[in-house]
Amino acid sequence: DCQQADIKYLSGWKQWKRASSKSLKKVLNEVKELSSYLELWRHDIHSIEGKFGTGIQSYFSFLRFLVLLNFIIFVLMFSFVTLPSVISKYGIFNSSFAKIPPKNIEPHCTVYKPSGNKGLVYFYTYLKDLLSGTGFLEMTSLFYGYYTIDTAWLSILRYNLPLAYLLATFAYLALSLIWIIKRSVEGFKRNLVHDEDQFQSYCNKVFAGWDFCITDPNAARLKHRSLQYELQTDLEEERLKRKIADRTMKEKLRIYSLRIFINIIVIAVLSGCFYSIYRATVFSQENSNVSIRCDVRRDSANLLVQYLPSIVITLANFIAPQIFSFLITFEDYSPAFEIRLTLMRCVFVRLANIGVLLFSLWSQISYCATDKCKACGYNYELYPCWESEVGQEMYKLMIFDFIIILAVILFVDFPRKLLVTHCSCKPVQWCGLQEFGISDNVLEIIYGQTICWIGTFFSPLLPAIATIKYFIIFYIKKISLIHTRKPAARPIRASSSNFFFLVVLLIGLVLAFIPLGISIAHIPSSKACGPFRSFNTSWAVVPDTILGFPTGLQQVLYGITSEAFAVPFFMVICLVMFYFIALAGAHKRVVEQLREQLVMVRFDPLF
Repeated sequence: DCQQADIKYLSGWKQWKRASSKSLKKVLNEVKELSSYLELWRHDIHSIEGKFGTGIQSYFSFLRFLVLLNFIIFVLMFSFVTLPSVISKYGIFNSSFAKIPPKNIEPHCTVYKPSGNKGLVYFYTYLKDLLSGTGFLEMTSLFYGYYTIDTAWLSILRYNLPLAYLLATFAYLALSLIWIIKRSVEGFKRNLVHDEDQFQSYCNKVFAGWDFCITDPNAARLKHRSLQYELQTDLEEERLKRKIADRTMKEKLRIYSLRIFINIIVIAVLSGCFYSIYRATVFSQENSNVSIRCDVRRDSANLLVQYLPSIVITLANFIAPQIFSFLITFEDYSPAFEIRLTLMRCVFVRLANIGVLLFSLWSQISYCATDKCKACGYNYELYPCWESEVGQEMYKLMIFDFIIILAVILFVDFPRKLLVTHCSCKPVQWCGLQEFGISDNVLEIIYGQTICWIGTFFSPLLPAIATIKYFIIFYIKKISLIHTRKPAARPIRASSSNFFFLVVLLIGLVLAFIPLGISIAHIPSSKACGPFRSFNTSWAVVPDTILGFPTGLQQVLYGITSEAFAVPFFMVICLVMFYFIALAGAHKRVVEQLREQLVMVRFDPLF
């Protein structure tokens, strides 16, 4: 009433401004509400949230985020790399292209004969090519070797494809980084609320621990058990704190010695995994060849040899976490820290395995024993187009990862469900249904996403395969959750899990930067294929493009990259960082004061 009375005394301009502001807010709210109905898997995720709670819902929301991210990366690469190449090659829209032969390059370095299929081809040969990325797939737009155009002309517009290829790579990496950091900051803010002292944590569990999204009675019973487990965990952590405080020097020496010994075993397991992957990759590269004769046995053996690194990596990803879960029980950590440490070890295994595979490939690519090879800068005999070879390895890893996920659900989970349902034997009932482990499933898809980030430079259409893969996995995992698995007895909180997922994804992205940076800036590019044939490395296209700019702009760009600009810029960044650290410290002190005042209010309400 007071506000309505105040409107009478406002000027016509202010009345119109207030009315238009209210109308605009109303329209924006309605648009936001309508757009929420267009959200991918909105109904499915809400139903999962209702039946199984926010913890499992966080996994499916994370999967949706990766589908959207990969789709946008695919649109980016297709629009700026694949589409201009296809349009110019086929002369669509009065377009043309130019191929500039490499200068000052030995003729033997430019020879590239893809292993295409000739003559009568059997169905299993197509299937083998589809699984390994060789044969008819090798010279398609799926792989780096297809993009041999230096310049595309669209009417009168000149399109620099090598520069576009490199900038599109930087763009998808930057987009992924910004989007993940944005989501991580939101999760970090929510996560901070839960990192208070034990008394407030206890109050939150008792008075605000219930998940009101749950409508299913079984899920409600599970939530009861979850809250009970969390309270038991808190009590167990308090008991461990007292136990640690009461430890004698002898006990401390014993437990630290045991932890050192167990970590030595962990390092030995990791070393064994890495060495196995290295040997498998070297053996696969030296012995995989394309058979000229159509022989089923020989083709099958060759396919097995080609997939050997992927098989060894999958076995390492399966066996190593089982060993880590067994060893962690002897280290006497708190339950929460046990979970985090095991997960970080598993993350390291999965992501480091990809790094070892790439290192093995690069050691083979860079090995030169003859002067002819040194003239090219890489092993031109085994790898005339080494970027396509790396792309094929990433393609095989992604396909094999999808096959394993599908096989586990079809040949392990469903038979186990049938046995538990129809067999009353005590051993079968004791085993029960497999738990839907949120963390394990998340690590599975983060591993696949890291492969996609690394592989997109060598296989520009790999994000399209990743989008289709995750789209199918969503429905497979949903069916598996509802029909063949049960929620984990030790679930993790949705707020902390979302933040943890994104942090691990960020680690995967940062690790993807390293091999891509080495490939772009250090390893000589193939002289027989790809858009960078005329350059020593992929990065060399940037200074070559800058040389074509006006002199004034060149001087500005060189000035920005010089030490005279870099040192002051670094100092300013440090000052800004110190300011924000000081501001954060001040905010923390204010929060502590407010908490002290809240405690005082309990004793003296008038205060």
